[in-house]
Amino acid sequence: MNSNQYDAIVVGSGISGGWAAKELCEKGLKTLVLERGRQVEHLKDYPTMTSNPWDMPHRNQITKADKLENPVVNRCYAYKEDTEHFFVKDSEHPYVQEKPFDWVRGYQVGGKSLIWARQTQRWSKFDFEGPGRDGFAVDWPIRYEDIAPWYSYVEKFVGISGNYDGLETLPDGEFLPAWEMNCVEKEIQKRILDAYGDRKFVIGRCAHLTQPNEVHLAQGRGKCMARNQCYRGCPFGGYFSSNSSTLPKAAKTGNLSLRPDAVVHSLIWDDQKGKVTGVRVIDRVTNVAAEYFANVIFLNAAALNTNLILLNSTSNRFPNGLGNDSGVLGKYIAFHNYRGSLNAGFEGFEDKYYSGRRPTAVMLPNFRNVKKQEMDFQRGYMSFYTAGRSGWGGARNMSFGPEFKEANSVPGPWSVYMMMQGETIPKETNAVTLSTGQKDQWGIPLLKIDVAYDSNDERLLKDFLEQAEEMLTKAGCTNIRKSDSGQAPGLDIHEMGGARMGRDPKTSILNGFNQMHLAPNVFVTDGACMTSTGTQNPSITYMALTARAVDYAVNELKKGNIK
Repeated sequence: MNSNQYDAIVVGSGISGGWAAKELCEKGLKTLVLERGRQVEHLKDYPTMTSNPWDMPHRNQITKADKLENPVVNRCYAYKEDTEHFFVKDSEHPYVQEKPFDWVRGYQVGGKSLIWARQTQRWSKFDFEGPGRDGFAVDWPIRYEDIAPWYSYVEKFVGISGNYDGLETLPDGEFLPAWEMNCVEKEIQKRILDAYGDRKFVIGRCAHLTQPNEVHLAQGRGKCMARNQCYRGCPFGGYFSSNSSTLPKAAKTGNLSLRPDAVVHSLIWDDQKGKVTGVRVIDRVTNVAAEYFANVIFLNAAALNTNLILLNSTSNRFPNGLGNDSGVLGKYIAFHNYRGSLNAGFEGFEDKYYSGRRPTAVMLPNFRNVKKQEMDFQRGYMSFYTAGRSGWGGARNMSFGPEFKEANSVPGPWSVYMMMQGETIPKETNAVTLSTGQKDQWGIPLLKIDVAYDSNDERLLKDFLEQAEEMLTKAGCTNIRKSDSGQAPGLDIHEMGGARMGRDPKTSILNGFNQMHLAPNVFVTDGACMTSTGTQNPSITYMALTARAVDYAVNELKKGNIK
């Protein structure tokens, strides 16, 4: 026990785990980070970061055999030949789908921070107030004012590009210069605002260094080059990841120990001490078991794996999972509804073009049920659109030669794409449990996922498609085509809940500082902690909650309230 003793243990090295490690180490705690996947070092382990398509055996395409063997991960938009090494193949960690659910995972040091979409929008006061006001979930134990300083704290370190838009529904943050909309996007923005008055599309806020500050240069990161090859790992550190930012920062303190290939089995509850004392681990490669001990533990394994670990952490005191006297652990899973999208054309501006591959879209904050319930469905959705020119003069219909070269020098017509990001309602029936008969290769029960859409999701989807078609029509778009992808939950990769925050231990697992009600030296700050989903991309909220929770935890340690 003495040889494996630390001040703090962090389970998971992704976006929230990296932040937990950085904050704990900088506050002087000897910290062990446990990562179930392999080691990935910044730059060294990005094998395709500068590859050309012709450098890859299949020209950056996935083979038919791979698609047949791994149908779930192949549905992810970012999974290609140049990025497949950062994704979990279906057979590598199976799970049980009680209903169709596409669980996309990244098991390596850095987790999904290497392959995330990097969109970073703050929640507004309406998002934190909504559940308590409308009664569709338990009341959040915090409000926007509680987390706003922590949004600022992490934004300055991460580097967020964006404009100061002055929107009540999408609070401004600490921004680097914003990316530019192109001419057609600006025209659509203007026409929609003229038509509605209160629907203001803005350029998306994203974790890309458009103009690095000293704090970013000190991390060894540089300016984003708009290559749009982020999922390979960025050689410039132009976007934020654990590998390029928080983990190196933690390592510089001398307080970090990193243990890859460490599959966490469960947390250890000591009946005599009445507390969690450590973490049980199975080596991913050798299957050898080990135990590590600490006074405080941060659980950041990503939402569903965090639920799995807590459910598997059984003892005489907690036979149904750690801290689960309430019976709500693993329940009230929610996600984002991405099913609706539209494609359209746009005439004019044939003499205009744009440069680079901008890493963000144009976005409209939610305008449904913001201040009160007013629709026949609960909550709402964000909308995103982009405009661009493709087709390249019909070159694909030509043979190689001078005509082909000439056609490739002329861009095709403008096209417009719009999509939704809808909030789903946490429900008790949307839950994860442990299989009683099936285990993985490390002897851990498989996770059973029982999550589905409901009639509220269908009504919300219908409204988005109607409103989006109306907006694009008023914007002057042509040949508008609506689509429902019908995709299963999970492909949004925004699963949340299961160990939610709340005010009452009878209806929640965590308090307002992400601390377990019944195991006070354990904190959960990844997606599992979320009481509701909002309509915004969640990662910046995870980061802010993590920094805030570490600050609280260290103060409680100093006071002797956590031992």
